[in-house]
Amino acid sequence: MPPPQILVTPAAEALIAKLRAKHGPLMFHQSGGCCDGSSPMCFAQGEFLLGDSDHFLGTIAEVPFYMNQSQFEYWKHTQLILDVVPGRGGMFSLENPEGVRFLIRSRVFTPDEINELREANLI
Repeated sequence: MPPPQILVTPAAEALIAKLRAKHGPLMFHQSGGCCDGSSPMCFAQGEFLLGDSDHFLGTIAEVPFYMNQSQFEYWKHTQLILDVVPGRGGMFSLENPEGVRFLIRSRVFTPDEINELREANLI
């Protein structure tokens, strides 16, 4: 079984639950573009239209997480960890009025984990 490509911290999971209670089903997208695009953005499900260049990383706290393929090419050798820190989120991200923002932390996969991901055609 390959390792998950995206994980969530307890703090981020609690914020997701709060946002889900306010906005219903959610989704995450990280584009890798300039400005807010390099941050994980939380949207009400269906409020952000996915394209052919979006890569599904996995589901965290019952929420799908997508990343633009070009950004994924830079990060595919790392396990991403969605966390939350004080500050303002992306302008269009749902956590913006909460006084906190989502943040990606990461760790490099081990050589064995990379092989597992390759065998599963995930990278």
